[in-house]
Amino acid sequence: MPEYRRAYLEGGTYFFTVVTYKKRPILKDRPAIDLLWQCFQTASATHPFELDAFVILPDHLHAIWTLPDGDSDFSTRWRQIKSAFSLRYRGMPPEGLSESMLKKREKGVWQRRFWEHLIRDQADFNRHCDYVHYNPVKHGLVNSPMAWKHSSFEKFVERGLYSPDWGQVAPGELLRTDPE
Repeated sequence: MPEYRRAYLEGGTYFFTVVTYKKRPILKDRPAIDLLWQCFQTASATHPFELDAFVILPDHLHAIWTLPDGDSDFSTRWRQIKSAFSLRYRGMPPEGLSESMLKKREKGVWQRRFWEHLIRDQADFNRHCDYVHYNPVKHGLVNSPMAWKHSSFEKFVERGLYSPDWGQVAPGELLRTDPE
């Protein structure tokens, strides 16, 4: 079995995917999204990072962060965010917690791990931004990234990086935006 190793680069830019436990749609309601933002702000206050792009969907989120020079510790930041959210979240009760989870006092809110990818260059960054912003369309939640309010897409439009109709599709149609 291969040994999984994370790529740590001081001051690096990373793409992340974080998924809820059993892909439960706990992030579909405004109070949960607001709580998640509070947790991001708290973590950023003690361990700064630049949130370059993001999208929050009902059962997962994608984010692109740039860490400060001399710092490669994205794991601590995610641990803070996930822990703070889990402690304060009062929504859907957990179901089917394993004995291992109970021993570790896990709340059944998030999957244990997250996926990270070190952004290599501007083209890689652009591909991942496209993936982030198109994700609500890919999952059939909206027909246009502009219609999804829980993402950085509008900010990118304001800065002239996307046109407002970028990624807009007719019902049943999808664009290909896989970053790899």
